[in-house]
Amino acid sequence: MGLFNLGGGGGRHVGGMSPIQMGVLGLLAYKALKDKGGLGSILGSGQAPANTSASGTPASGGTLGGILGGGALGGGVLGNGLKDLLDRFRQNGHEDKAQSWVSTGSNKPIAPHELEQTLGEERIQWLMGQTGLPREQLLAGLSNELPHTIDQLTPDGHVPSEEELSRRPS
Repeated sequence: MGLFNLGGGGGRHVGGMSPIQMGVLGLLAYKALKDKGGLGSILGSGQAPANTSASGTPASGGTLGGILGGGALGGGVLGNGLKDLLDRFRQNGHEDKAQSWVSTGSNKPIAPHELEQTLGEERIQWLMGQTGLPREQLLAGLSNELPHTIDQLTPDGHVPSEEELSRRPS
C-alpha cells in the first residue's frame, strides 16, 4: 500500500490525488513549491473523478507512485520538508504528537485547531489555493491524514535521509 489511499466521492483531483492528498504533499514540499508554481505545475492539471469522503479524506485503495519515489518530488525535497514540518510542531508545543508519528508506536491524533496553530496563516492560505478546499475541510482532512503519512515516511522510527527516501518503492 502506498502513502496515500485513493477512494471514491466528490472533489477536485489533480494527477489522480484527492485535495487532501495534495495538501499533505504540499505541506511536505511547501518551501520548494510555494515559489515554483505550486502543486499543479508538478502534478499536471488533469482532473480525475474525485474519490473522497464527504470530509475530503481518501476513502480506499491506490498509491502516490513516482512522485514520492524519486519522481517529481524526490527524497531531498521531501526529507527537508519533513524535517521543517516536524520542527514547526516542536516549536508550537506539539512535539509529542509529531514524535508519535515518527516513532514505531501508535500515532497520537492532532486536532484541526492545533494543526492550524502549527502551520500558520501563510501555509494554510497557500494550501487552500492549491487544493481548492475551504479552511475547515482542509484542516480536518490534514489532521486525519498527516499522522498516517508521516508514520509511513518514517517506518524505522526516525526521519529518513534523502537517500533512504529516494530509494522508497513507488
